[in-house]
Amino acid sequence: MADDVIEDFVQGRPWEDQPVGFTFRTPGRTVTEHDLMAFVTLCGFNEPLFMDARYVEEHTPYTGRLVPAALTYALAEGLVIQTHVIHGTGIAFLHADVDVKAPVYVGDSLTVVVEVTESRPASKGGRGLVTTRNSVRNQRDEEVLVYTPVRLLRGRAES
Repeated sequence: MADDVIEDFVQGRPWEDQPVGFTFRTPGRTVTEHDLMAFVTLCGFNEPLFMDARYVEEHTPYTGRLVPAALTYALAEGLVIQTHVIHGTGIAFLHADVDVKAPVYVGDSLTVVVEVTESRPASKGGRGLVTTRNSVRNQRDEEVLVYTPVRLLRGRAES
């Protein structure tokens, strides 16, 4: 019966196929009230900024249900992973700098523009280090968060 199995596996790009300048945009995703409540409850972000809409309206300059930057980052990373660009080739997430540019609200739709800024062989093992600039953008194409992950990826010989 094993011969009847059909594999539908999408292999990501090895580091050699992600040269400096390689760029792609993820599909979009709308942040929901459920996303916000599930995240703040799961992670313990029990601040009035995220839990109490009336507090935000009366005591802050924000104009809606504010989303923690950590949730914005997590959703963005999920969008990148869903593209399958690093599917099966990603070995380790090594580092990232994160820069919050603007607030994100429930109802905003996010997408990520990913650009490779460095791609080089690792010190051993047919692997490479790939650094990207990931620009998280809202439905108005405004940059709301930027993060620069460094990932260890498999090479062609290791795929």
